[in-house]
Order: sequence, then structure tokens, then C-alpha cells
Amino acid sequence: MTKKTLDRRDFLKLAGLTTLGVASACAPAQIVDTATSTMPPTLTTQPTETPVPAKQKNRVLRIAHMTDFHVQPEGIAPAGMARALYHAQTQADPPDIILNTGDSIMDGLETSGSTALGQWLTYTSIMRSECSLPAIHAIGNHDVWGWGLTDPSIESDPLYGKEMALERLELANRYYSFDRAGWHFIVLDSIHPRNEVSPQPYIGKLDEEQFQWLKQDIESVPQSTPICIASHIPIMAACEYFDGPNEDSGNWVVPGCWMHLDARDLRRLFLYHPNVRLCLSGHTHQHEVLDYLGVRYQTNGAICGNWWYGWYMSFPPAYVMVNLYDDGSSDSSFIPYEKLDKNYSTGFWTR
Repeated sequence: MTKKTLDRRDFLKLAGLTTLGVASACAPAQIVDTATSTMPPTLTTQPTETPVPAKQKNRVLRIAHMTDFHVQPEGIAPAGMARALYHAQTQADPPDIILNTGDSIMDGLETSGSTALGQWLTYTSIMRSECSLPAIHAIGNHDVWGWGLTDPSIESDPLYGKEMALERLELANRYYSFDRAGWHFIVLDSIHPRNEVSPQPYIGKLDEEQFQWLKQDIESVPQSTPICIASHIPIMAACEYFDGPNEDSGNWVVPGCWMHLDARDLRRLFLYHPNVRLCLSGHTHQHEVLDYLGVRYQTNGAICGNWWYGWYMSFPPAYVMVNLYDDGSSDSSFIPYEKLDKNYSTGFWTR
């Protein structure tokens, strides 16, 4: 049997999309922010002669980060989603909440309204029947309806764009914040309409209104309160360099729809607010933990793995259990929820 492994470009082709390469500049970590030529606050304290006893930390929240379900009524997706939820909730050390950072449905970008709605009905039905925990949701690129269609008449539909996702997820706004267990949580909408050089229907960034809201929201939080930020598209992710032949041009080229194009602005904002401690995202279908300038950036796999065809980029279908502590630290465990062969590609579950 010919083995099938989809990369992201293959998946986008199947959805009728094309790929985009946008150069992403990278530079070594610096204390001086060269974009503004200003000195950010000191990131570390000077050592003292008298050692300070280590404070014992206490876990205050356990999160099952379950992202990129890509569910649809057909095939194995509904059963797979139900099994993932059951697996997380029946752990010996179960989570307190579920965090879903988007791509709940298989694809709404290039499907009819009725098809997209059918996918949403499948997702919400499974969540109601299989999830007994509070669930936090962010919007993913494939949750957006119609941005990849060429029929301008659908733009007047009240469910066009992100409105269908907001209605199905019962969200009052596409970005929001809340407090829980001594942490401040910010859920972002990282799906931005395409720019003038993008053949994709979207890029990863915040609109100006949302960025100003984010800045004000972070500034309103006491410095003693740690902050966790959730977004679908990662703000920063090294694994994206390998998700396709991104060096074929003779230079590293990371598409702007794979990682936040405004990462430099967000990096600068976080430097002035060291209580921003953790950024959780999905989108890549890979797992990575990247510690950079006091912030931990995690992209946390995919429930669907390789769009329900087994492993993707050496990562099986999985979720990540994240522990948050009262001192602002965190740790996590990557948890595959099915026993699948690495080369599995038939579209059916095996035990």
C-alpha cells in the first residue's frame, strides 16, 4: 500500500489553496531593542551575597491543551475527537479545564455555508456529549467561513467570516481575557485577512484595534500576576522552519500564515511586561517548547495529527497537559492518546 503523508502544502492544495513564502528576519537575542534603540527593563536581578531560600511552588491549575481537532461529520474524525476528550478527562491526574486554540472544524475557508455549519454542528455536539469540563476556545484559520471563496455575495451573509465560529462557540468577542487561579489569561484572534503579497486567505497577526486592546489589558494586570496568552497561530515557533522546503531558495523563508508577522512588536511588548510567562498555540500540528527572553512559547500538537491520517512531521495525534504554578512557572507533558504506527496512513484507527 502506498503510504500517505500530508504536509501543510499538500493539505492546502487539497483545500484549493496555494502556499506562500514570506521572508522572516531573525537576529540573535539582544538586550537592546534595536527596533527602537531603547533599553528595556532589566530582565534579571543582580546576585546578592546572601542566598535567598527557594520558595516552594504550588500547582494552581492543570490545563488539557487540545488543539486542531479538524472535525467533520464524515470518516473517523468524530470518534477520534470523542476518544481524545475521554482520554484527557480520565487521566489519573485529570485537568481542570480544556483549552482549544482553534481549527475546531476541518475547513470553512473554501466550503459552502451548509458544509461549514455541518462541521460546526458535529464539533459542538461532541463537546456537549463528551466534555464535562469548562472549555476555553480560540478561533483558528480553518474556523473562518468563506475567506477563500470567490463569490462576493456571501460577504453579506451574517455568518460570513468569523461570525459563524463566534455563534457556534458562543463567544461574545473574537478576543478576550479572564482571571483564573491567580493567573491572567488572554485569548487572541491571530487570524488576519491576507495582505497584498499573500495568495492565502489569511496571515498571522493582530489587527491594530486588537493590539491596542492587548497592550492595555496587559498593562492593567498587576506585575505580580502571571499571564498566559493563547492564540491559534504561534507567535514564535522554530519548528516551522522544517514544515516544508523552506530553505530551497538559498535562504530561510517562513510563510506569514505559519507564524505571527507581528512577532517583533509582541516581543517588544513582552519585554516591558515580564509577567507574560507563557504563550500557547496550535496550528503547526507539531510540539515544541521554546524559552526566549523569559517567555515560554509552546506549540502543542494536534488532536487530528496528520488531518486524521496518522502522524505529522514525526508527531502523533496528541494533546498537551500544562501545569501552572503560583510562582508564574509552568511545565507540561505531551500525551499521545492513541496507539498508532508512525507510518500509519489508512485513515482508520488501530490499537
